[in-house]
Amino acid sequence: MEYPGTLVLIMALAVLAPLLGYATGRWLPVPVVIFEIVLGILVGPDVLGWAHHDQVIDTLSDLGLSMLIFLAGYEIRFAEVRGDTLRRAGGAWVLSFAAGLGVALLLSGADLAKSLVIGTALTSTALGAVLPILRDSGRLEGRFGSVVMAFGSVGEFGPIIAMALLFSGRSPGAASAVLAVFAVVTAGAVFWALRPRPPWFAHIVAATLHSSGQFAVRFVMFLLAGMLGLAHVFGLDTLLGAFAAGMLTRLVLQGSVPERSDAILERVEAMGFGFLVPFFYIVTGIDFDLAALLDDGRPLVLLPVFLLLFLLVRGVPAYLLAPRDLTGRAPRAALGLFSSTCLPLVVAITAIGLDDEVIGAGEAAALVAAAMVSVLVFPLLAFRQLRGEEGGG
Repeated sequence: MEYPGTLVLIMALAVLAPLLGYATGRWLPVPVVIFEIVLGILVGPDVLGWAHHDQVIDTLSDLGLSMLIFLAGYEIRFAEVRGDTLRRAGGAWVLSFAAGLGVALLLSGADLAKSLVIGTALTSTALGAVLPILRDSGRLEGRFGSVVMAFGSVGEFGPIIAMALLFSGRSPGAASAVLAVFAVVTAGAVFWALRPRPPWFAHIVAATLHSSGQFAVRFVMFLLAGMLGLAHVFGLDTLLGAFAAGMLTRLVLQGSVPERSDAILERVEAMGFGFLVPFFYIVTGIDFDLAALLDDGRPLVLLPVFLLLFLLVRGVPAYLLAPRDLTGRAPRAALGLFSSTCLPLVVAITAIGLDDEVIGAGEAAALVAAAMVSVLVFPLLAFRQLRGEEGGG
């Protein structure tokens, strides 16, 4: 390992972030992810210059993003998000994509390649960041949580599919064919997951759950690695494999060991939110190009513009197409705000745009910075809407 000090520093920041969140929570409930990113920026090359990259750091960060998307996929409860709710969520995302592409064409002077990057980034939802916030507040259960989960799932899955189709370097026809084959293979895996497991499976899970064997956790990690590898073989973004792995894992555990699934998830979440996910967010802060954001006035002007566009492009369609039983302005407004909250996919999409030299460093920094602000501001505004309705009631 070339920079072991950076690994220690990142883990120290991962410990510090929840302490800061706890200390400020009595005045302002700031998501821990904000402290993780800001601390990463602080130790990054544009401020203190303490953190350095090597292959180990990059690999752990990539695994953190994959784990975040995996956990978001796991949270999808098919019985609650299907039907009219899912159709409305899909319609809202299609409307968002059309609006995002149109706005991006105007901003980029009809540059199609740049517009695809910006437009797709504007349609994403940070389901992996929103769900822990809802869970911590006790609002994940119930109808409102189910609706947010449906709209957030499509807001996470839609951009991943768009990335697979538009950013793979293949022609649209070839990319669609490859994606279709991947979908068929994944459907086969789902069919396998729905089949009853043999009795020995549940027995080994129970026998090793509190031992060093941890068969269930190892099996979950095997499913994640397998789907990541399958996506790589097909030349697709590995985030698609991570999302599919999360959904597949839920089907396996709920179908074979439903009484142990919560305990297994707790162990996987401990590994994710305790190590890999904060690693990703802190490295995101380290990689953030603060100099590009501050070099001239344009990126700083674009930051509030992109923040507003996240709300208009993603939030307004969610507000308009919210299910009929989500009555009242406040829950619909909260749904729009949660749907507009984004970050992980914005980081991934802008990284692709920078690698392909499609967007500039300033535009990428403005997009990521606006996404950071969305994680801080939009959930706070959403909770204010919900608390206002409850207080009025």
